[in-house]
Amino acid sequence: MPTTSTTQAVWRSGGGDQTKTAYAGSMLMGADFYFSATAAANTSIQRSLTDTRTVVLPAGAIIIEIQANAAGTGGSSPTFDMGFSLYTSGTNSAAALLNEADADLGKQVFTWATATVPGASFGAVMSSSEMVIITGSVGASAATGGAVSGRILYYVPTDGAYTA
Repeated sequence: MPTTSTTQAVWRSGGGDQTKTAYAGSMLMGADFYFSATAAANTSIQRSLTDTRTVVLPAGAIIIEIQANAAGTGGSSPTFDMGFSLYTSGTNSAAALLNEADADLGKQVFTWATATVPGASFGAVMSSSEMVIITGSVGASAATGGAVSGRILYYVPTDGAYTA
């Protein structure tokens, strides 16, 4: 059985402020992912090639970086999208995280500063009330094979506070 990292602890800086006055911020977390570069829109992505469990992030999660190894093959300049579905209602936002990212470029890092690729929900709370299922799919220029894998870096704001 795979190991699971969990905590219910309040995170704080341990070295400089023993009075708990300083703002410690929010803990950064990472979630691995894998999906076929030919997946249909709104396909729930899995944790790895061999771990087929769905990638679900908590309510309030804010993605700040996606590290991707895009190994799509075939097609003409193939692209991929990443988005999410709301866990309970099922409402889909297929390209809300990445829209038309290069599917055959290899290792890439997507942040707010990535010119045109991040979708409208990148760097924002995806849902304040529901968990989200991360989705991946082929873009407008379809790959004919291969996969996209990588890591999502995200946080949940301390006490639900969020400002952009």
